[in-house]
Amino acid sequence: MIHFMAFYFIQIFGMLAHHKLHYTITVENAKVYNDSWASIDSRPLPIWYDEAKLGIFLHWGVFSVPSFGASPAWGWYYWKVSGWQSWKDYMANNFKPKFSYADFAKDFSTEFYEPDDWADLFAASGARYMALTSKHHEGYCTYPTNVSWNWNSRDVGPHRDLVGELAHSIRSRTSMHFGLYHSLYEWFNPLYIQDKANKFQTNAFVKEKTLPELYEIVNAYKPDLIWSDGQWEAPSWYWNSTVFLSWLYNESPVKDTVVTNDRWGSDTLCKHGGYLTCNDRFNPKTHVPDKKWENAMTLNKGSWSWRRDTDISQFLTLKELLSTFIETISCGGNMLMNVGPTKEGTISPIFGERLQDFGAWMSVNGEAVYGSKPWRMVQDTMDSNVRYT
Repeated sequence: MIHFMAFYFIQIFGMLAHHKLHYTITVENAKVYNDSWASIDSRPLPIWYDEAKLGIFLHWGVFSVPSFGASPAWGWYYWKVSGWQSWKDYMANNFKPKFSYADFAKDFSTEFYEPDDWADLFAASGARYMALTSKHHEGYCTYPTNVSWNWNSRDVGPHRDLVGELAHSIRSRTSMHFGLYHSLYEWFNPLYIQDKANKFQTNAFVKEKTLPELYEIVNAYKPDLIWSDGQWEAPSWYWNSTVFLSWLYNESPVKDTVVTNDRWGSDTLCKHGGYLTCNDRFNPKTHVPDKKWENAMTLNKGSWSWRRDTDISQFLTLKELLSTFIETISCGGNMLMNVGPTKEGTISPIFGERLQDFGAWMSVNGEAVYGSKPWRMVQDTMDSNVRYT
């Protein structure tokens, strides 16, 4: 009887394994999350994120056309609002008097964009997830949208679905998790400007633009990560952040796998959300935070997007990258390593070299990285570069 039962279970297991593509096991999330931060913050972080350790960040948009000066992604704002003289001189010396920022969009050509090549490079780096800009503060969407007419990659510039193409390549060629960056606000959107003038007692911009975009990208692309940004001028109740997040965690097509950050309002940074970013290049170094966190940093020290006027000294060396990464994971964080593609859709060889070299290190040391946990205290008396608590 014992031998017969063992044989029986082996046969059943074998049949299930043979037909594994036809069977799925669904674990229902018993908890329903309401639209309070206490409830939203109680959601457990999907385990894949903590185990991944390394991600790739991509800042790509119309700002990749001028690709000039410090932080080109903020170029429009620097030109029109902040008064950076370098940007004013650049625009005055190189473009006709009535040239508008929107005129850059036609040159966002992406003619050399090969998403399969990007996916292969990112996988070779050892990264387990990535986040692409679906929309930055300029408001331009890198996907076909029904919310932002004539200011998206279908209607002007590439005439392509940049997000959808990369999502397909990532999922068909790698085991990476696909994610999207999304800016809540837009510098010069008239609806946002009016809400701001009303001291955010109205929220026409949120109802007509921000929330429809968020629902749109989740339903269309099913990202495992929503990297929110642009939250600092208004509180989370203006953005209806908890309303969106409760839908995301309860009803969305990615409710069981999606991960979010902490940039959902001026009251949420380093407090609420799925994990903490706190500030750009956040790296506590001396202690392990109570909540999962991420160090969003750049391979180019001076910019999140591609700069034509950069030089080799602006790029982190492999040693600097590894030091930052080891510090980060030793304190329980993930590192999101930013790359800035060109307007043509290429990734500069200097970025490619850094990613490939990093991947070579990960291929040797990955077993000690993926799924690792920080020690209960940060201390190493043999290394003068480690700071103590």
